[in-house]
Amino acid sequence: MADATRPAGLGDEELRSWAALATLLEWLPAALDVQMLRDSDLTHFEYGILYALADAPDGTLRMSVLAGYSNSSLSRLSRAVARLEGRGWVTRTADPSDGRYTLAHLTDLGRETVVQATPGHVEMVNRLVFDSLTKAQVRQLHDISTRVTAAIRADGSWRAT
Repeated sequence: MADATRPAGLGDEELRSWAALATLLEWLPAALDVQMLRDSDLTHFEYGILYALADAPDGTLRMSVLAGYSNSSLSRLSRAVARLEGRGWVTRTADPSDGRYTLAHLTDLGRETVVQATPGHVEMVNRLVFDSLTKAQVRQLHDISTRVTAAIRADGSWRAT
């Protein structure tokens, strides 16, 4: 007789692995938020926005592209960018090449914020993820993450669903 407390179709190893991954998916974002808020007064999501802009040519991206990078709806992204604008870290303007689009631009103060926030973020990522893994496990983590991402989105792109 089947155990009614178990999801159908998952064997012991799959269930243990899924439970570990599901726990990781819940705990890691919260731990990253705690560190970012404590050290930089940013959520991890907001840091990701600033980091993407800092990495972009001229510190500028279309909001729709930024939403794709952050796997966010435009409305969620717009609310977050409005908070960043209020702090003087980002500005928004109409795209001069096509006024239907809005550009997000990282200000000098925003760039300074990313530069100051990055060492603490990197330290936390190393402590929580990489310090407990071997080089082979880091490669496996990349391979596994890439495969799961590809199963979610065959084209490999990041976009809100």
